[in-house]
Amino acid sequence: MKTRIYLQAALLALASGAFTSCNDYLEKEPLSQATPDKYFTMESHLQAYANGRYTDVLPSFWNWSYATYGEDINTDNMVGLVYDDIYVPGKWKTSMSDGNYSFTNINTINYFFDNALPKYEAGEVVGDETNIRHYIGEMYFFRAYAYFIMLQRYGDFPIIKTCLPDNLEILSEASRRYPQNEVARFILEDLDNAIEYMSGKNMDKTRVNADVAYLIKSRVALYEGTWLKNFAGTAFVPGSQDWPGKSKSYNADFSYPAGSIEAEANWFLQQAMDAAKVVADNATLVHNTGIVPQTEGATQAQLEAENPWLAMFATLNLESNPEVMLWRQYDRGLGIVHNINVYAQVGNCGCGSTRGLVDSFVCTDGLPIYASSEYMGDTEIHLVRQNRDPRLFVFLKEPGQMNVLIPGNGSHATPVEQYPAILTSTESQVYSTGYALRKGNYYEQSMCGNCDNYTACPVFRSVEALLNYIEASYERNGNLDGNAQEYWRRIRERHEGLDTDFQKTINATDMNIEAQGDWGAYTAGAIIDPVRYNIRRERRCELIAENFRWMDLKRWRAFDQMKTTGYHIEGFHIWNTPMQYWYDQETLRATISSPELSEYLRPFEAKDDSEVKDGLKWTMAHYLRPIPIYQMMLTSSDGTNVNDSPIYQNPYWPTEPNMAATN
Repeated sequence: MKTRIYLQAALLALASGAFTSCNDYLEKEPLSQATPDKYFTMESHLQAYANGRYTDVLPSFWNWSYATYGEDINTDNMVGLVYDDIYVPGKWKTSMSDGNYSFTNINTINYFFDNALPKYEAGEVVGDETNIRHYIGEMYFFRAYAYFIMLQRYGDFPIIKTCLPDNLEILSEASRRYPQNEVARFILEDLDNAIEYMSGKNMDKTRVNADVAYLIKSRVALYEGTWLKNFAGTAFVPGSQDWPGKSKSYNADFSYPAGSIEAEANWFLQQAMDAAKVVADNATLVHNTGIVPQTEGATQAQLEAENPWLAMFATLNLESNPEVMLWRQYDRGLGIVHNINVYAQVGNCGCGSTRGLVDSFVCTDGLPIYASSEYMGDTEIHLVRQNRDPRLFVFLKEPGQMNVLIPGNGSHATPVEQYPAILTSTESQVYSTGYALRKGNYYEQSMCGNCDNYTACPVFRSVEALLNYIEASYERNGNLDGNAQEYWRRIRERHEGLDTDFQKTINATDMNIEAQGDWGAYTAGAIIDPVRYNIRRERRCELIAENFRWMDLKRWRAFDQMKTTGYHIEGFHIWNTPMQYWYDQETLRATISSPELSEYLRPFEAKDDSEVKDGLKWTMAHYLRPIPIYQMMLTSSDGTNVNDSPIYQNPYWPTEPNMAATN
């Protein structure tokens, strides 16, 4: 019996995350024919190995749905063509295996440390010392980033620093889950090592450097600090009465290194402030002129000069961009492409922006739409954009605008923005909410081939550091210190025409109105204070469609209110407005949600039998993914008894397959 389990554990290493030796992973590397004793002996070996981690670990433009808009989809920011089962309590169920519970990237990186680091320390790696250290620093960064992905998915997680032998007892012991705060501390330790090794000369901006490590350190520390603060006293933090980790003897002596959960949260928040400040103090933010280029026949350089901020998300090279800290290069000739540009010219591949997102942008006078005399209403899209935050004005597409200004031979270009195609079922064309963004649109038609776009992808931007500091400062100290106030003004100043007085926005904020369309208005089911909310609002508007929303909503604990009150996703104002008459009336009434429900388009409520006709709902277990049952079985003493495994299940998830969570 044990032999069978042992073999299965080894085979599952790549497929579902069980542990095994790392020898298999070397076969994935470009120089796989080199034996370990001869490999990692030259600077070029370290560089080649690090190169592979850029595509394996970091985000990219590899497609529309899971890149630019990936973590904003299925939130209050953006929705796809169908709702996610996560918002239908009882539909998301445990499974035997789960490809998300994987150690492939971690083990591949650990193989590097097992083999390259001893050679470096023994002086056996030939090449430029600074470059060698830089590549080692990159690998510490990649392991930290890979671990942060797993921490967000599962919370408590095994900490593995080396490759393991094919020994069931050792593998089972190594599968023990460390408390989430300890995993976060381990991630920060790896990032500190990355900073130390990469403290020499900077590489070009297609490679990580010490400043990028500081940025991600601030991100991780802010995540953990706010998680501990917002989930204190629940089963989702170590040491609480209902924490499932208490069931394992190896957690019997758990205590917070800082002395208490409050002190631990503050320690992380201080780490976030300190790391963010390193980047923020030297950050240069690109200017948003508030212009949507519409000059037909202009050169790309002229168009980029009209609005450098808009061009930051649709240009071929970001090396000279002062705000971009890391970017990914694409090349049509090499077949390294994406499809962002094509879909930015239609309905964002069915990923529609919500009414809640659009309404959260203030007017140019700095006041929320319900408090400003500048607000023109939402009965037509062009009115929605007028007198609004320049971020919304340049990103929200309006029928009649030109998407292509430079002629070419792109067969998939949409030269002129059409009326939102809310009646079609074609994924690449449909506008699921009626609202769509131009973020990522490149004005040259030749770029718009069939999924072979090659504009540059901004992976990390320094503005995040300013936002991280502002939030960490308020969460840590209950006020905005001088740095936080300066950073907030700098963010607003870069958007031409937007009032820089954020205090004016705070004073005019009505939280009962904001809570109607913004999940970030809540923590633990309660409406938060206006300062805290407006920090979150600024973050929402600045980082729109850049893979932050899901992460932020989780750490804010911003879903609890939906346990009892369903949330109705809405799009543009279709009924009883001029926009209603853009469409055939009979087809419109037969296809979209009824005006009796709302004058706003409700993309998930077109049918009376919709599972979410009462709104999207939530269950607490969904803050974390369930641990795959097979992983617990494999690491148990007899291969079947999950209760005997060193791995415990996440809060409110059963230990049997195909079972829904309970509260």
